[in-house]
Amino acid sequence: MLANYLIGLREGLEATLVVVILIAYLVRSGRRNLLPQVWAGVALAAVVSLGFGAVLTWGPRRLTFQAQEAIGGILSIVAVGFVTWMLFWMARNARGLSADLRGKVDVAAGVGGAGLALVAFLAVGREGLETALFLWAATEAAAGTGGTTVAPLLSALAGILSAVVLGYAFHRGVLRINLSTFFMWTGAILIVVVGGVLAYGIHDLQEAAILPGLNNLAFDVSAAVPPSSWYGTLLKGVFNFSPATTWLEAAAWILYVVPTLTLFLVHIRRPATVDAPVRREHSPAAA
Repeated sequence: MLANYLIGLREGLEATLVVVILIAYLVRSGRRNLLPQVWAGVALAAVVSLGFGAVLTWGPRRLTFQAQEAIGGILSIVAVGFVTWMLFWMARNARGLSADLRGKVDVAAGVGGAGLALVAFLAVGREGLETALFLWAATEAAAGTGGTTVAPLLSALAGILSAVVLGYAFHRGVLRINLSTFFMWTGAILIVVVGGVLAYGIHDLQEAAILPGLNNLAFDVSAAVPPSSWYGTLLKGVFNFSPATTWLEAAAWILYVVPTLTLFLVHIRRPATVDAPVRREHSPAAA
């Protein structure tokens, strides 16, 4: 369940950092009276995210098996797209996130309390919706191979609570960590995890007869890695590893993980470029 803990920790920390930046800026600029609007936006984002997760969880239950598998496969692939976009967005914008949010706060504060609540709602709600969708996909993958749906959710909740504690520690100034290093390592691990979710989404679409090749196995190591064993459960819970993998699943995993991980590591290690100010050369003619 490490994968679900990491997604809860990473997404929760991103949302928590947003809230910490908003609160710190309002306090330092003497606008404490606007804090309730921030918390109202955060609360609304949490409610919408929970509602979205509930719809995903209980909505498809009365559908046919093929329809459930089709919806599961499509939403798993959508989750892969959202999380991948999130990883690269954070790698690109983490350095300027604080300044960007302060600018939005100034604009929203000029509009009124509702505008500031909207900034908080959109900033936190995006993370919440992405988390709900990805956790649903990961939970369905665990349940689809005989796993429990409770453990992934508890792991994600533990990650979110850890993120809240870290955010509070940041706010109090008692904790200093290298966020670039943190996001690099968690991002790299999540890309491998997301590759497993993509492979399982492909498997769902094969189960729904939308994609071919359900019986064309690339490998079957069920004898060496029984799904019911502790290490089989661990591999499934962390990386969504399936002992019996089709050629299409294996190809999807390789074609996603290898180039995405390479691009991510290159992108996040690239130093930030700052435009140098234009200087006039001093010359006797200009003097």
